[in-house]
Amino acid sequence: MAKTFHLEIIAADRVFYQGECEHLVITAIDGLMGILPGHEPLVTCLPTGELKYMTNGVWHYAAISEGFIQVLPDKSVILADSCELPEEIDIKRAEEAKERAQEQLRQKQSIKEYYQTQAALNRAMNRLKISQKHFK
Repeated sequence: MAKTFHLEIIAADRVFYQGECEHLVITAIDGLMGILPGHEPLVTCLPTGELKYMTNGVWHYAAISEGFIQVLPDKSVILADSCELPEEIDIKRAEEAKERAQEQLRQKQSIKEYYQTQAALNRAMNRLKISQKHFK
């Protein structure tokens, strides 16, 4: 049996995953990061991106929004705004959100509104990418 560590992925609206994990790959601020059992302690921010984790030799994928990860040698905890499996993503809703954000970017906005709209566009595009890449 492979070495494992405990993984908790907690989204704002639910506990997304809680259990043993063999390997975790996250998109961190400075690029992709792989987490294995025994990893050095670490806390870092997570941007909107893809998350993948291996359990029982099978990779699982998810679209994740902004959050944080705490890594300890025997446990990792991810706190995120949202986390969705590819099959949970409502493609029509994500496309509508993308179009709304693109239209808002064409309008004159304050700096704060611009950053909020850009973040909404990033989330929508990430959801579409993950659903198209992993949901068959």
